[in-house]
Amino acid sequence: MTPSSSPGAPIELLVVRLPHGEGLPLPGRATAGAAGMDIVSAVDVTIAPGARGLVPTGLSVAVPEGYELQLRPRSGLALKHGITLPNTPATIDSDYRGELQVILINLGDAPFVIARGDRIAQALVQRVEPVVFREVAELPPSGRGAGGFGSTGR
Repeated sequence: MTPSSSPGAPIELLVVRLPHGEGLPLPGRATAGAAGMDIVSAVDVTIAPGARGLVPTGLSVAVPEGYELQLRPRSGLALKHGITLPNTPATIDSDYRGELQVILINLGDAPFVIARGDRIAQALVQRVEPVVFREVAELPPSGRGAGGFGSTGR
């Protein structure tokens, strides 16, 4: 399950299809240039306006160590229906082995009906770099300094 060291070589994610995921497509790119892989719902569900729902995919995945699987909204659902992920991007850690489920929120003004097999999110695999926090007495200077939200605008 170790990622290949060849540049451009695919990273392999092991997938277990759960019983309620039978017959559904594995995550995949809709076009050759797509960054995200489409994730589909394994169930029929309706999300009321202002409500959240946890939507199962019928899949469990093993993300290689040193990587994360990020779940992100689909832009068409966000624009047309106000459907997004409240925790975007959602992170699936390399040590998680449960069912891949997507938290959706309906920010629109009408109930949103999801049918089994509908595309509900997109997934990207990202490297997770090792990080160590080191406490210091002061930070090195920068051009921006301590300027906060909106400090670089007009």
